Amino acid sequence: MNEIYDIVIIGSGPAGLSAAVYASRAKLKNLVLEKAVMSGGQVLNTYEVENYLGMKSINGFDMGMKFKEHAEEMGAKFLADDVKRIEQIRDHYCVVTQKEQIETRTVIIATGAKHRKLGVLGEERLSGKGVSYCATCDGAFFRNKVTAVVGGGDVAVEDAIFLSRMCKKVYVIHRRDSFRAAKLLTDRLMELENVEIIWDTIVEEIKGEEMTSSIIIKNKKTGQVEEKEVDGVFIAVGIEPNVAEFKDFVEQDESGYIKADETGRTSRKGIFVAGDVRTKMLRQIVTAVSDGANAVTSAEKYLLEMGE
Repeated sequence: MNEIYDIVIIGSGPAGLSAAVYASRAKLKNLVLEKAVMSGGQVLNTYEVENYLGMKSINGFDMGMKFKEHAEEMGAKFLADDVKRIEQIRDHYCVVTQKEQIETRTVIIATGAKHRKLGVLGEERLSGKGVSYCATCDGAFFRNKVTAVVGGGDVAVEDAIFLSRMCKKVYVIHRRDSFRAAKLLTDRLMELENVEIIWDTIVEEIKGEEMTSSIIIKNKKTGQVEEKEVDGVFIAVGIEPNVAEFKDFVEQDESGYIKADETGRTSRKGIFVAGDVRTKMLRQIVTAVSDGANAVTSAEKYLLEMGE
């Protein structure tokens, strides 16, 4: 008979690692499946974290390593492998990976989400070095500096308003001649004296050596190219959940996020979700860690009910 786990956790970002700690403490036989070479998720690409309780300032890579060490010390097991799909086998599940098939009573999906990239020169190289995808995470590092926000939806406008409170100057670069954001937000943005909106424009390159120093922008209508000196670039052109392997297996919302409340319970019994891949308002490290704890608590309750 194949070995059956109590919980298989798919993903090793803050949500998955938090779930591993809670599952191990609850003496539940668990396994963490990680696609990436290193645990930690998006936090590994964060230059510095200043908003996590108890850690005044910590490098994102160091934070990810601390999370992993904690889970390992608690007894969590890890396996590097790509998940292809989940199959139901009577009253439990089989997680089919590239290398093997793993049977488990419950599954926690913690695969996270990814920010849409601009795909321009310098973006990847300067990510975490002035290029950011989260103004609420990194805005404080740019106090009294010049920043640019790229995008025209609600998130981009909200980011620009947020940054305007601390930055000397904020450019908003949008490829169209009007915003897609709510009028209430755009009206507030237009009132801000330190915000300059640059319409019909795209970013062609982000420049800098050790840190971001400028951007090359091009007006789509006139073809004019110019360089703007900036200390930071906040890219807000959308976010996508990592759910391809679970499409049609659990219910998702219109944006593709897996539907679940704080309990982490999905539309399928025994399948739980945690972190950025879940439908929710705030996607931060602290909420991902909280989700991991909640999902294990729900899974533990489910396992107890199964055994009754």
